[in-house]
Amino acid sequence: MTDTRAQPKAVVAPPSLKRAWLIAMLLFTFLLLNFADKAVLGFAGVHIQHDLGITPQQFGLLQSAFFWLFAAGAIVLGALSSRIGLRWLLAVLMLVWIVTMVPLLGPVSFGVMLACRIVLGFAEGPAYALATHSVHSWFPPEKRALPGGVVTAGASVGPLLAAPVLTWVIVTWTWHAAFGVLIVLGGLWAVVWLVFGKDAPAHTPVGTAPGAAELVDAPYRTLLTTGTVVGIALLTFFSYWSTTLKVAWLPVYLSDGLGYDTVTAGRLIMLPYAFAAVGAIGAGWLSNWLTARGVSRRVSRGYLAGGLIVAAGLSMFAFSLLSAGLPQMVFITLAFSLNTAAYAVAFTAIADVVHPRKRGPVLGFLVAFYSMAGVLAPLVLGHFVGTAADKITGYGHGFALTGVLMAIGGAAATFLVHPERDEAKLNTHLQENVQ
Repeated sequence: MTDTRAQPKAVVAPPSLKRAWLIAMLLFTFLLLNFADKAVLGFAGVHIQHDLGITPQQFGLLQSAFFWLFAAGAIVLGALSSRIGLRWLLAVLMLVWIVTMVPLLGPVSFGVMLACRIVLGFAEGPAYALATHSVHSWFPPEKRALPGGVVTAGASVGPLLAAPVLTWVIVTWTWHAAFGVLIVLGGLWAVVWLVFGKDAPAHTPVGTAPGAAELVDAPYRTLLTTGTVVGIALLTFFSYWSTTLKVAWLPVYLSDGLGYDTVTAGRLIMLPYAFAAVGAIGAGWLSNWLTARGVSRRVSRGYLAGGLIVAAGLSMFAFSLLSAGLPQMVFITLAFSLNTAAYAVAFTAIADVVHPRKRGPVLGFLVAFYSMAGVLAPLVLGHFVGTAADKITGYGHGFALTGVLMAIGGAAATFLVHPERDEAKLNTHLQENVQ
């Protein structure tokens, strides 16, 4: 039998807390830009459909195309994280993003835009997994959820800042200029990251609580069939269905479906992103607080993440039944923010059971799996909108279906997440292999 026991940890000086938080903030900015360039297509959706002369179904195809190679990128580039330092890997990803946006600076055909979104999707596939893996490497297990929440908040702050700024750019100039702004900001980030970014000094920070057990370096087949990993994969799938609709269709829904003008829609879209950013940090803090007080990680990770996703699904179903107005906007805000707050807590549960040596590739597999929701969601909603008697009815049916999927599927998946049980099972697997 192969000895799968983890190698002893090297004795190194604990990473500087100041350096760890600097890395966390750089990764926060990385995801900020990542989601800003995802969101710009939604902000400019009405203009793009008009300029390119495309139907809602074709616009849904354009949004869906971003995810066609997203899974492949998550797996391939996620696997490279165990061989190439994250400092260089993340810098290269940013440069590829920039290259794919350059053709969009001027008049472009539907085919060229489709190709650019496919390539961009491949390069952005591993972004969240790699950023999370990196920040987890800088903090001990019991303190990971909060910095993970801060990094996750970047995914909401990006569209939050992009909504007023890029909407103004689109209205004042054109949607092409919005991509020019992102190109400049992406280039600046790459330079700053190469100057100040750094790989973690050790796979598992020495700051880990005394007596904490070393995670078992189990085979991928064992890890990917572990209850916690399967449960988190399902939770993030249902959550990402909603996330994709927020980026791809929510701005269009507010303007084209509910009748808000472009500027007003740009302001309203800020609400779910603002609450999601605060919620991600708050959920990370709460998870750390519960864990530090002896609450089981099944509760502080699984029940917390699952509960947020179920609540988001119920809120989405609720707003699909309401007419435009304040009550509907409250439920829209909750529907598209509570699920985002769950990501950092969910991925921290993965760090609880997966050895650092294999964490990057496993997170890549998870992103690849849940990105399938990104392929399906824009197409499904586009179908409802394009085939309904009127657009508002189509939007209502599409969002109601999403809410039901999130509430029922999220509740069922939550009970699979049990880090303590799975850590014990992996230790048993180790003992059986070495006997």
